[in-house]
Amino acid sequence: MASNIAKLLIGKNKVYFCPNLDCGDWVVVINAADVQLTGRKENQKKYRWHTGYPGGFRELTFKQMRDRDPTKIIRLAISGMLPKNKLRDKRLARLKIFVGEEHKYGDKFKIKNKNL
Repeated sequence: MASNIAKLLIGKNKVYFCPNLDCGDWVVVINAADVQLTGRKENQKKYRWHTGYPGGFRELTFKQMRDRDPTKIIRLAISGMLPKNKLRDKRLARLKIFVGEEHKYGDKFKIKNKNL
C-alpha cells in the first residue's frame, strides 16, 4: 500500500512526469487503525528514535505505536519511500491520513481506488 501511495504522491502515474517537478496527486488514507502485518512482526518490528538528550534513545513496537498513533505508522512508511530531497515535505503535505472511515474529503475526489 505504501509504495503505491508514494508513486501517486510523486506523480509517476502521469504522462508528463518529471523527477524535478512536483506533479503528484493528493492522497487520502482511511482506516489507519486497521493496519495489519504478517507473521510475528507486530511484536518484533521496532520504531526507534533519539530525543537528542543523553540517554534519550526511545523504542516502540508496532503494536504500541498502533495504540498510540496509527497515522504515524503509515506516514513513516510512505516517507521512507519518497526521495530524500526538497520536494519530500511538499509531497507529504498532500497526504491526509485518518484513523477511522470518516473524513471531510469525500466529495472532493473523483477516483476512489480501494485496491491500493
